[in-house]
Amino acid sequence: MRTGNPTLNSKVFTGLAPTAETMTIQGTVNKTLLLLLLALVSALWIWMRFFDGIGGTLEPTQLAENTAAIYPWIIGGSLGGLVFAFITIFKKTWAGITAPIYALLEGLVLGGLSAIFEAQFPGIVLQAVSLTFGTMFCMLMAYSSGLIRPSEKFKLGIVAATGAIFLIYLATFILGFFGISIPLIHGNGWFGIGFSLLVVTVAALNLVLDFDFITNAAQRGAPKYMEWYGAFGLIVTLIWLYIEMLRLLAKLRSR
Repeated sequence: MRTGNPTLNSKVFTGLAPTAETMTIQGTVNKTLLLLLLALVSALWIWMRFFDGIGGTLEPTQLAENTAAIYPWIIGGSLGGLVFAFITIFKKTWAGITAPIYALLEGLVLGGLSAIFEAQFPGIVLQAVSLTFGTMFCMLMAYSSGLIRPSEKFKLGIVAATGAIFLIYLATFILGFFGISIPLIHGNGWFGIGFSLLVVTVAALNLVLDFDFITNAAQRGAPKYMEWYGAFGLIVTLIWLYIEMLRLLAKLRSR
C-alpha cells in the first residue's frame, strides 16, 4: 500500500498495538472533520489578528507591519506542527492527542498565509478553499467509482513525483540561506505556473492514495487509534494541496 504521503505507507502497520475495537472508514471521516474544525479555529484567530477589524486590501506599509506581527505565529506553527507530526508518525498510539495539536498549530500557518495572500489578492482564499475541497471530492468520487485505480505502477509514479518535489523544495530552502532563489519555479512566468500546476496535480493524486490506504487499513482491521492516524495523514495532504492552490492562484493573479 504505497502512498506519496510519508505518514501513510505500508510501514505504518509494523508493530501496531492491537485494540478491542478496529478502525472504520466512518470513524476516520469523523475524526478528519474534527481536525479540520480545529485547524479552522486557529486559522480564524490568526486571521483576525492580521486584519484587526480592517477589511479589504492593505497599503504596502500596513501589509508589511501586519505580516511582521503574525510572522512569529506562522513560524511557531510551522515548527510546532513539524514536531508533532514526527511525534504522531513515531508514536501512532498517541495520535488521538498529537493529531489535534498538529491541526491547531497548522491552522496558525494556514490562517497567517491566507491572510497575507488575501490582503494582496482579495477573494483568493475563497477560491483556494473551493478548489481544494472541490478537488478532494472529485478525487474521492473518482476513487469510489473506480475511475482511478491506484495500481502499483500508479502508486510508484506518484511516490516518485512527490519525492522529487520534496527535494526541489528542500534545495530551495537551503539555497535561500545563501540568498539564492529559483525564479523560474517560484516566479509568475509560464514556467512557474506550469510547475505549480504540476505540484497541485501530484498533491491531488496523493489524495487518491490516501483514500486507498485508509480503505485498506479499515479492511485489514487496523486498531481503533489508527482512525486518528489516518485522519492526520489525510489532513497533511489537504494542507499541502491548499497551500499549493494559494501559490498557483497568486501567480495567476499577479500576472
